[in-house]
Amino acid sequence: MTTHNSSSDSPASASARAPLPRTVKALATVSFFTDASSEMIYPLLPAFLTATLGASAAWVGIIEGAADATASLLKLASGWWSDRVKKRKALIVFGYTLASVLRPLVALAGAAWQVLAIRVGDRVGKGVRGAPRDALIADSVSPAERGRAFGVQRASDHAGAFVGPLIAFVLLQWVGVSVRTVFLLAAVPGAVAVVVAVIGVKERDGGQSTGDGSGSTVHRRPSTVDAFPPAPLGAPFWRYLGVLVLFTLGNSTDAFLLLRASQLGVSAALLPILWAALHVVKSATSIPAGVWSDRVGRRTMIAAGWLWYALVYVGFALASETWHAWALFISYGLFFGLTEGVERALVADLVPAARRGLAFGWYNGVIGAAVLPASVAFGLLWDWKGSAFAFSVGAASACLAALGLVLVRPRRAV
Repeated sequence: MTTHNSSSDSPASASARAPLPRTVKALATVSFFTDASSEMIYPLLPAFLTATLGASAAWVGIIEGAADATASLLKLASGWWSDRVKKRKALIVFGYTLASVLRPLVALAGAAWQVLAIRVGDRVGKGVRGAPRDALIADSVSPAERGRAFGVQRASDHAGAFVGPLIAFVLLQWVGVSVRTVFLLAAVPGAVAVVVAVIGVKERDGGQSTGDGSGSTVHRRPSTVDAFPPAPLGAPFWRYLGVLVLFTLGNSTDAFLLLRASQLGVSAALLPILWAALHVVKSATSIPAGVWSDRVGRRTMIAAGWLWYALVYVGFALASETWHAWALFISYGLFFGLTEGVERALVADLVPAARRGLAFGWYNGVIGAAVLPASVAFGLLWDWKGSAFAFSVGAASACLAALGLVLVRPRRAV
């Protein structure tokens, strides 16, 4: 059953921090190995596309924008379906398996369009698993632990994204393998992620679960009414999505940050290290930000993160030295810590428990609808007016979105 409290945008803090459920820990572990696999490839991909395959900045935007949009839009369908059938694990396992099989095939690509096809296929897997995974995390903990649970998942994700580039660096610099071989070896941590998902993730016993406030969860089987819940997602949720779209229109693929770093003089061999440094900050800040959002409010944390994003983008626009790229990448990690897990926790706060899969689907779907034009536009602006202009436009969009959060007056869904 869904109840709504007054206008606070953060749940009440729990008096004690109980251990997180096994499923949350398993999903965090899966995220770690999946991102280790993905990030063995991602920081090398822009240079691979432009230097090896001869692609333009616009092509980079098309590939990454299409990949991200595919993932996000599919989350809408998978989230709705997981609510309907009350089964999330099968979609989660299938999504991780598909991505782990397709991702290393980038090693065989000989043209940009082939990379596009592989990246889109990889992101299909991400789209299938994303919303059911987030809904299962929200189902597994009490409202007062929601920020922490999502913070742990994002911290593990970013820890894997730190390890992956380091593995790539060691393979390239010390072992002496080719970039294509690094791409192939990314299959190993991907396979581990699938095994952990199969063994460690547990279904919620055919029904929704909600916290009792003590850190444990109470499971209930859906009634006939719950089977196809009629409750609306609510106006605050839709206003929140509108603000997210505004922010996303200025938030293009991070591949452009890697291109900017190359432009500032960071060598191809050091790009994985730069990317790893970014994820150290992401991982280190995700849990504290999630816990803090449980106390001071989600919107405050998100607004702070978006304004920080704007400052960093202005820095990228003005940067002129190689060390600037390193400082900006490290600073950029704080934006993710302040926003990624907290944005998801706010989604769970805004909607009834029985509609979480659908809500996370919409959350990712509308972002995906905006990511493709945002990334393509950023690439075109870069080619037309230069990187400084493109980054300045992104910063302005983030500032407007932060102001727009005033329109979101959430009711907390338990």
